[in-house]
Amino acid sequence: MLYKKLSELTDEERGRIIGRGGELADVGDTVAAILKDVKQNGDAALREYTKKFDGADIEAIEISKEEIDEAVKNVDPALLAHLEFAASNIRKFHEAQMPKKMWFIEISPGIELGQKVTALESVGAYVPGGRASYPSTALMTIVPAKVAGVKNVVMCTPPGKDGTVNPLTLAAAKVAGADHVYKIGGVQAVAGMAYGTESVLKVDKIVGPGNVFVTAAKMQVRDMAEIDFPAGPSEVLIIADDSCNARMAASDMIAQAEHDPNSVSVIITTSEKLAEEVRDEVVRQAAKTLRTEIVATSLENAAVLVADSMDECIAFSNEFAPEHLEIMVEDSDAVLEGIEHAGSIFVGNYSPVPVGDYASGTNHVLPTAGYARIYSGLNIDHFLKSSSIQKISKQGLETLKDSVISIAEKEGLKAHADSVRARFE
Repeated sequence: MLYKKLSELTDEERGRIIGRGGELADVGDTVAAILKDVKQNGDAALREYTKKFDGADIEAIEISKEEIDEAVKNVDPALLAHLEFAASNIRKFHEAQMPKKMWFIEISPGIELGQKVTALESVGAYVPGGRASYPSTALMTIVPAKVAGVKNVVMCTPPGKDGTVNPLTLAAAKVAGADHVYKIGGVQAVAGMAYGTESVLKVDKIVGPGNVFVTAAKMQVRDMAEIDFPAGPSEVLIIADDSCNARMAASDMIAQAEHDPNSVSVIITTSEKLAEEVRDEVVRQAAKTLRTEIVATSLENAAVLVADSMDECIAFSNEFAPEHLEIMVEDSDAVLEGIEHAGSIFVGNYSPVPVGDYASGTNHVLPTAGYARIYSGLNIDHFLKSSSIQKISKQGLETLKDSVISIAEKEGLKAHADSVRARFE
């Protein structure tokens, strides 16, 4: 874990912090080969890669509704209630994001313009597995799609070595309203959803987080299926001052570190005293975590930085463009005003990232590795598309006629101009 004043960072250290994350190009050829194989060989390739990467022999790729119902029966009713509570909050938040399905404005007599919003027909939700199961991601990807009105929402998640999927993940898929669930993961799952196979429904868009291989696969299939955005290893940046509780801040860094060895946890503060306390707390708490090896590796990417002013903290945050940004300062509104790039923002000592991960209602599928500069986190708009509408009378066209004809002829498109003239001849 790096501990240093911001002004004393070397170019190499600063570059390593800002340029965190796995390089997609490093796995590009491997990913391309798997995508091509699944495109050509369908289910057979899916089974082969599931055996190779997950160690599971599978025959049926889709999990039947009966299997899902049986899995739900094995979930603790109290835990199921918590899933339903979280799903309800997620549903409410995304319902509030829904735009008007249709609207019109009259810009002048006889010219009425509008927009019609419709849902995508099919969406694929990728839910990671491997080191842990993520029923929360099933809720975050499927619930908004169903709120938007997507007819077919499919979920892919890798099986365990015994060929089964965690019952809690299946329960979450049912609570969220998934239409199909497939026990495949990794690059092969992205390929199955993008190209379609004998068992897997081809989708119009793929959403959800994953490792560098999944992210690279999503980027490579965009000619066949749109994606949400690159979403790789988790990260948090904390902006703090003397009002921040060091134990809380350290626990939030550890919470990100336990996700993945490539996760990144950074705190930048104007207080040297707080920085020292956080550094010591991180070391103390890391020794007590259950996922000791993952946390230890992840903390090699961590940093505790001391800035000379809050303006420096804000500027660094905007350069970093974090997936998760925590603001733990006395004048949080002033800091919030200066933030330009962040996936999801958590304000105050009592707004830790895990509440957004699970149950507050905001979405936890967010752009990582600096992509928050250009992408929004998963929201209702990812599942919708809009069509512009024009209702124009002869009177309205009269007011547009001269402009359209002049510009069209200037562009050398006489037939465009004539299509307008014809209506007045």
